[in-house]
Order: sequence, then structure tokens, then C-alpha cells
Amino acid sequence: MARKTTSDDSEDVHSASNEQPPLSAAQAATVAIEHLVELTSKQVQGVTRVEPTEDGWLVEIEVLEDRRIPSSADIMALYEAEIDLDGNLLAYRRIKRYSRGSTDIGGRERR
Repeated sequence: MARKTTSDDSEDVHSASNEQPPLSAAQAATVAIEHLVELTSKQVQGVTRVEPTEDGWLVEIEVLEDRRIPSSADIMALYEAEIDLDGNLLAYRRIKRYSRGSTDIGGRERR
């Protein structure tokens, strides 16, 4: 996903006093997991990245795609989920599949 991430923006999009504060990184990760599980019914293994974007958060989630015997042969996947500042899912996609025993999970180029 070619979303521009924020760096040191001091502009507060939720500056009005009647609006709730934006989601924290931990809240965005939790919401992203809930949305992904609801849509895919996959078992989440963990969150591997949370990054602010112009309009919310980009969350990378590791899931168990296919259970195998032995478990070191399980098929895993990384998903990206875009969450807006209200906790709504904007988009998600699977970005990589690999064997649990693979040592090349970090070989993907980061944006």
C-alpha cells in the first residue's frame, strides 16, 4: 500500500473539544486484529508493525494461514490493515506467505 506515513506532524486533526482523541498505536493494533479475524477467521499470531499514516494507522499482522504437522511447517502470512482515526477498517491485504520455520521473514523491503 502506498500510503504516506506521518513523521513529526504537529497538526492535530482532532483539535475540536467535542471529538474523541485519535487512536493510540496499541488501540489501532487491537482494532485491526478484530477486523482481520472477523473477515478472515484466521488465527492471529501477533502484530509486527504499527505505523501512523496521514489518515490513521497501518498495522502489519502475522497470522496462521494453514496448520501443518509438524508445526514448524505451518504456513504463515503477513497482512497489512489500514485503520482510520475512528477505528474503521479502510483496507487490508495479504502481503506475504511463508513457512513458520522460514528464516527469511524480514527479507521483505520496508516502505
